[in-house]
Amino acid sequence: MSGKTTHFGFQTVPEAEKAGRVQGVFGSVASKYDVMNDAMSMGIHRIWKDAMMDWLAPRPGQRLLDVAGGTGDISFRFLNRAGSGHATVLDLTEPMLVEGRKRAEAAQMADSLDWVVGDAMALPFADNTFDVYTISFGIRNVTRPEEALREAYRVLRPGGRLMVLEFSQIPNEMMQKVYDLYSFHIIPRMGQAIAGDRDSYQYLVESIRQFPDQKTFLGMVREAGFGNAKYRNLSLGIACLHSGWKL
Repeated sequence: MSGKTTHFGFQTVPEAEKAGRVQGVFGSVASKYDVMNDAMSMGIHRIWKDAMMDWLAPRPGQRLLDVAGGTGDISFRFLNRAGSGHATVLDLTEPMLVEGRKRAEAAQMADSLDWVVGDAMALPFADNTFDVYTISFGIRNVTRPEEALREAYRVLRPGGRLMVLEFSQIPNEMMQKVYDLYSFHIIPRMGQAIAGDRDSYQYLVESIRQFPDQKTFLGMVREAGFGNAKYRNLSLGIACLHSGWKL
């Protein structure tokens, strides 16, 4: 067994343990996940996801793989924008997919959706399968994000598009301090009040701080082989979109 370690929030843990711990977090909060997203971001996560779709500009007939797709938010938006096509929602944590299938949109789009339990670092799909790969607020939970990016490149068709939506760093130090105060003091309390789970939301806040900043992650996207790679900050850099192409 590898002796390598990684971070789980601010803890250092063996790499082999991280996926199980992440499953524990999201299994615990699955039933309240969508409610907590609205509460934590004051609904702004919806604006970020719409901004993602604006830049992505889905086209009819495209095939999407949405990794760490959870309850289907991105896939529903993608199919609505595209008008026709297919979306595969993949997540490591089955209870998240179970919650997604309960949503009204899932029933309306059932013929255009697949729900798959799987690992971002070992995707159960053939090379050159998808037109678009998205991962939203999920790549920071992957044990080795660089492997997830390589897998994204593998399963995309030539000309395919990668788009990553993730929490990031605010370039302004004072604004970052204000945001940190909110994150560390308010969000875990919300988690306790709404989801009955303070620890999982403490982890989520810590995991954001451990994730590479915008330019560092852009380098990782390029290193995985993606061309024309760029990023756009959202809400001053609280979140960030990274885009790349399999050229």
